Amino acid sequence: MKWNILYRGPLSSCNYECSYCPFAKTKNTRAELLDDEQKLLKFEAWVNAQQQHNIGILFTPWGEGLIRKHYQQVMTRLSHQPMVDKVAIQTNLSSTLDWMREVNTDAFALWTTFHPTQISLSAYLDRCEKLNSMGINYSVGMVGLKEDFELIQEMRDRLAPHVYLWVNAYKREEGYYTEEDLNFLNKIDPHFHFNAVRHPSYGEACRAGYSSFSIDGDGAVTRCHFIKNKLGNIYETPLEEMVKRTPCSNDTCGCYIGYINMDKLGLDNVYQGKILERIAI
Repeated sequence: MKWNILYRGPLSSCNYECSYCPFAKTKNTRAELLDDEQKLLKFEAWVNAQQQHNIGILFTPWGEGLIRKHYQQVMTRLSHQPMVDKVAIQTNLSSTLDWMREVNTDAFALWTTFHPTQISLSAYLDRCEKLNSMGINYSVGMVGLKEDFELIQEMRDRLAPHVYLWVNAYKREEGYYTEEDLNFLNKIDPHFHFNAVRHPSYGEACRAGYSSFSIDGDGAVTRCHFIKNKLGNIYETPLEEMVKRTPCSNDTCGCYIGYINMDKLGLDNVYQGKILERIAI
C-alpha cells in the first residue's frame, strides 16, 4: 500500500514576519522545541517500522522547520530509508543548505516559497542555484498578489527553466482577478486554474483517509488538514485499520494539499510522483 502522509507537529515558530501569517516572528520556548523534537523522533521511529509499505511524507509545519536541526537530521535519515520514496517539507528556504549534501536526492525534495517582503529576489535565486548544484529537487511558489505581478514575471524569467514556479491564488477578495490577470498567471503557472477556484467537493470521491492522511505530533490521524474527525492514533492502532474510502464531507476544497486527493481532478497525471513537493511535469 502506498501512503502519503502530511505530518504537522507542534512547532509554530518562524524567523519571517509576513504580514498575513499568525506565526510570523513567533518563538517557541526551549521546552516547546524539545517537545517538538521528541514527537518528531517518535514519528520517525514509527515510519521506520512500516517496512511493508511505500511511504511519502510531506512536513507541513506551522512555522519554519528547516532552521531546526532536528528536522534537518530526521529528513536526512528518512531520505535513506527504503520504505520512504519521498520526504519533503514546506519551507521559506532560509536555513543553511550544506547539510543537504548528505540526503538521498532520489527521495528528498523541497516545496519552497518566496516571500518578497523578507528576502530579495537575487538572494533567493542564489539559494536556488545552490540547490541546483546539489541536485536537489524543488519547486518555487509565490502568492499571486497584483502588486507582485512584475516580480512574479521576473522570478519566472530568472529562475532555471527546469524549476516549476507555482502561484497560489489570492482568494480573500471575490472577483480579485480580471480576465487579463488570469491570463497572465496561467502563462506563468499552467496549472494555476486548479488553485484559482474552490472545487465543489461534497460527496466527491477523494483519496484522503484512504491513501493520504494527516498526522499530528501526538500521532492523531485525520483524513486531511481540513476535516478534523479523528480516525485513530498511529501509536495505538495500525494505520491499515483506519484506511477507508469515504466521500468528502466538506462543501468545497480550495487548498493544494487538499484538492490533490480529489479523484475527478486527475492530478496524479499532472505531478506524476512529485505531488508532495508540488512539482508539475
